Amino acid sequence: MTVKVIAANRKAYHDYHVLDAIEAGIALTGTEIKSIRAGAVNLREAYARIEDGQAWLYNVHVSRYDPGNRFNHEPTRARRLLLHRKEIQELHRRMLEKGLTLVPLRLYLKEGLAKVELGLVRGKKQYDKREAEARREAEREMARAVRREVATAAR
Repeated sequence: MTVKVIAANRKAYHDYHVLDAIEAGIALTGTEIKSIRAGAVNLREAYARIEDGQAWLYNVHVSRYDPGNRFNHEPTRARRLLLHRKEIQELHRRMLEKGLTLVPLRLYLKEGLAKVELGLVRGKKQYDKREAEARREAEREMARAVRREVATAAR
């Protein structure tokens, strides 16, 4: 099974606690899939919402496909997510019950089809962000110290 990651939403991991993840297909037009294969996608401000029993993806910026002429797509149009009805109902129930949000974590091609990994997330507080950054910095510092120690021991 070949998976090629096209875009990742790294900011989502900084701004949210990811509680659960689910894979969904995306209904696309011809010029959109060509643009996605070229890697012209931005997930930064994107989110998903469930409306009238269907899941929709908003604010994903898929750049226009240059050779697409007059049949080109709108870059930030709402795109339908392809999920089973029970998956949609479960996500909707969890979002209403706990005040969670659906955010795309990454967009990838799996066996030639565009898929999006949706994360069920809860927003982080400012102090959580600072704490995570401090932890990452401490881990980097420890790794540097270990590398220095190994380098001096090898001499």
